[in-house]
Amino acid sequence: MSLLKSKSYYFIGIGGVGMSVLARYCKMQGHSVFGYDLTPSIVTQDLENEQISIVFDSRVSALPKSVLGIDVQIIYTAAISLDHPQLAFFISQGNQIKKRAKFLAEICNGKKMLAVAGTHGKTTTTALLTHIFFQTKQAFTSFMGGFFVNQKSNLIHTGNEFVIVEADEYDRSFLDLFPLIAGITSIEADHLDIYGTREVFKKTFEEFSNQISQTKIVAYGVPLTGLTYGIDVPADYIATNIQKLTKGYCFDIKTPNGNFDKVIFNELGAHNILNALCALAIADQANISVEASLNALSSFPGVSRRMNVFEWKNSLVIDDYAHHPTEIKSVMETIKSFYFDRKNCVFFQPHLFSRTQDFYNEFLDALGEFDQVILLDIYPAREDPILGINSQVMINDLVHKNKKLIKKSEIKSTMEASEATLFAFLGAGDIGVEVEFLKNQFKKQ
Repeated sequence: MSLLKSKSYYFIGIGGVGMSVLARYCKMQGHSVFGYDLTPSIVTQDLENEQISIVFDSRVSALPKSVLGIDVQIIYTAAISLDHPQLAFFISQGNQIKKRAKFLAEICNGKKMLAVAGTHGKTTTTALLTHIFFQTKQAFTSFMGGFFVNQKSNLIHTGNEFVIVEADEYDRSFLDLFPLIAGITSIEADHLDIYGTREVFKKTFEEFSNQISQTKIVAYGVPLTGLTYGIDVPADYIATNIQKLTKGYCFDIKTPNGNFDKVIFNELGAHNILNALCALAIADQANISVEASLNALSSFPGVSRRMNVFEWKNSLVIDDYAHHPTEIKSVMETIKSFYFDRKNCVFFQPHLFSRTQDFYNEFLDALGEFDQVILLDIYPAREDPILGINSQVMINDLVHKNKKLIKKSEIKSTMEASEATLFAFLGAGDIGVEVEFLKNQFKKQ
């Protein structure tokens, strides 16, 4: 499966989830792997434990001698600007340089590629599909955009017959992929700093869908042709008779070739039932029996920072990556469904100034549904501040009786002072790191 020609790789932005999985793949193939990232993290620590050398200094003088040669191939994430000192050095030197998306495509195109795209749900759906393939003993390699709970690697490899990828729309990355079968979970505007308008965003998904060579699977209501899936709708794959369990659901499934009753799924949230349907449909179209997939579904371990529930004292803590208003609403709907008797509090860290600006009113509406709203400063990631867009302005504009802007150092004391008995930690920035700091006091539910 390997198309890797170089013997040494240097990853600029190696701590990103999409970069770390490629670094692991290169290491697995027997190549020398090095990398740079802005700050140490759990991901970089795990990579270093896997004998991948990483520097946290952007100066050219910090580069290891092993990567100074012109024969070293450079992979960089789209979040890195071309004026990054190390990237600029390699450009001027004439090294072979590729964006992460191009490199992933080079590895995967031409294989039996199964992809998952969509504004929401693609990481969980990819993980579900990966788990199905692993449990049914398929020969595959999966490049996951997240981590299974309690697992440190997002590269799952058992063979080379299939390749499973998360098709990321950021920076139009998924247009480099040409899958055999793909699922599209949703097309809701995001990354407008890249796309400019909602219409361009939608058209780019249409372009990606035209690159799917065999079978297209789309959520019911998504304006694309293909096999459809949904809950209690006239789709090709349908979940019906949904009953809540203590930690998940029991439901029936109808497929084009049969019906399956009393399916057990131990994940919270109707959105996760949809993710499971998408994964089942992709596996079915790849000729894995639905019965075998359903057996795998019952043992799904969950994905880190996707509706993870912990116990803390007499309270519950939900940790979720939700960083778009629709995702926040999905978390809120799950809380109302399963924990309606608990007073709730959300700790939200907005991710990107541009996204906060583009969906400003939608964020205020979604956050306003919580009993208590605690905001952290906007996580800038790759962006410079935008005048008038900050968390202080957001908290001022939020019409709510119980709201507060805090520093990350105040999280624990704010929890202790709150009357809430359910705390939701939401965001795609480093709020997950803060949860990790607190986890020694939490008990996994």
